[in-house]
Amino acid sequence: MQVDLIFKIAAIGILVAVLNQLLIRSGREEQAMMTNLAGLIVVLMILLQEIKKLFDMVKSLFGF
Repeated sequence: MQVDLIFKIAAIGILVAVLNQLLIRSGREEQAMMTNLAGLIVVLMILLQEIKKLFDMVKSLFGF
């Protein structure tokens, strides 16, 4: 597993956490929830790309 992938996901998590706290303290809970969902979607898209690479590697390994 690549270390930069872990750092990228951690940076997104930290950014979303900070934005979440700022928005909650300013009374904008709905925007905080949307920020959390957007961060989750971005991380899931990154993970899906990596899973696709894994499946392509396994596929090429077995010659399908």
